[in-house]
Amino acid sequence: MSTSQSGNYGRRKHYIPLESNPDVFTELIHTLGVSSSLAFQDVYSLDDPDLLSLVPRPVLGLILIFPAMEDYDKVLEDDKKTRQAYTGKGEDEPVTWFEQTIGNACGLYALLHCICNGPAKQYLKPDSTMSNLLKKCVPLDPTGRALALEGSEEVEYAHTHAGKSGHTVAPDPTDDVGHHYVAFVTSSIQTGVVYEMDGMKQGPLKTDVTLEEGEDLLGDAGQKLVKNFIEREQGRSIGFSLMALVKTD
Repeated sequence: MSTSQSGNYGRRKHYIPLESNPDVFTELIHTLGVSSSLAFQDVYSLDDPDLLSLVPRPVLGLILIFPAMEDYDKVLEDDKKTRQAYTGKGEDEPVTWFEQTIGNACGLYALLHCICNGPAKQYLKPDSTMSNLLKKCVPLDPTGRALALEGSEEVEYAHTHAGKSGHTVAPDPTDDVGHHYVAFVTSSIQTGVVYEMDGMKQGPLKTDVTLEEGEDLLGDAGQKLVKNFIEREQGRSIGFSLMALVKTD
């Protein structure tokens, strides 16, 4: 993975990469102030009904982890050529998006996109680290948001602890890593509309998927969206993994 893909190039700050472990992600969102009613869980298959049935429903957000090698540089370059940089801000945004300006923190950005959008937003505890940061960030443009996130000592401390709490030895914050994280969330104001959220891209990407009433992100439409993403990245599920943000009670 190149330095541009891992978010290392020209960054003012670097974080220890998060292990793609739902326990690590769950601990981090709880530390940031998300209700204990929500947790991340592995999705082991998009094809096996028995394995899919193990995932509690509804699913409020998805995080896809994929091998981002040199081909992903081209994806990012094509995105720059075809889309203007996002400038949205304020309460009328369809989604709240954070540009990735912290090196090796793509897991954090995917996590934030899940808990700051759609129905998951309702589970932020009042006066918590995340609810206070979101109040500060929503009125700001992407540059202002990036600086606010970089400046949050509470988020940095929580992330550092999470980065060291996985089952594998934590890499150095400036190491190049071979995987990238992207989130799929629903809009808070456009009912059922699904967005692809990647902090390395030009901005949030509205997909062609709108969920039916009562359908969640792991329904047929959401599954197809993830499968199409994997095929677009020339993957055959090798090296790809998926986590779902779910209600646990």
